[in-house]
Amino acid sequence: TGERDPFALRRHALGVLRMLKEEALPLELGDLVDRALAAFPAGVLKDVGGARTSLVAFFPDRLAGLLREEGYDAQEVESVLAGPWSRIDLVPKRLAAVRAFMELPEAASLAAANKRIGNILKKSDRVPATFDRSLLMEPAEQALGAAFTELQPGAEALYARSEYAAMLQALAPLKLPVDRFFDEVMVNVDDEKLRTNRLGLLGQLHATMNRVADIS
Repeated sequence: TGERDPFALRRHALGVLRMLKEEALPLELGDLVDRALAAFPAGVLKDVGGARTSLVAFFPDRLAGLLREEGYDAQEVESVLAGPWSRIDLVPKRLAAVRAFMELPEAASLAAANKRIGNILKKSDRVPATFDRSLLMEPAEQALGAAFTELQPGAEALYARSEYAAMLQALAPLKLPVDRFFDEVMVNVDDEKLRTNRLGLLGQLHATMNRVADIS
């Protein structure tokens, strides 16, 4: 295997990850990569952007292996690494939050809904960043819009304080309005304004649900 990794990049990457994780260093992995690349004299790297992309993409597999060796479930690891992680010191808190979330009675339903929302958004050409509650016409979408609007500020405040377990648990009240939405509301209707607004609602909901990890 040494011939396949002549510069021992796997071992070096694991060393970086272990230092960041075990010492709980509050450093962004991308910033560290940028600092490392900046240390090379001009002209040594022909494609700095490509090198950065390759290097950043190299770390997740190493981190996944490290976490699985430490006893974390493969599905939990995949969920966290599919989400917006960048600080290694916070990954254990995200893993603990996912584990706590999966013990909630609402977890399976919300995870399934999250996957369904993700599939809808992928097929959409344009998903607005916001939605207008005045354009929510059906009772089920009005109920979801109201529940989400009430819940989101508190959930985001928990996220900002890195209280990831509490943030995911705060999503539990969305189960019933989300289930009702998909039972009673057609997203891809002919009316462009209604369709776009519903996509905006689902887009914001999806972003909030996946702040800690990809719960699908």
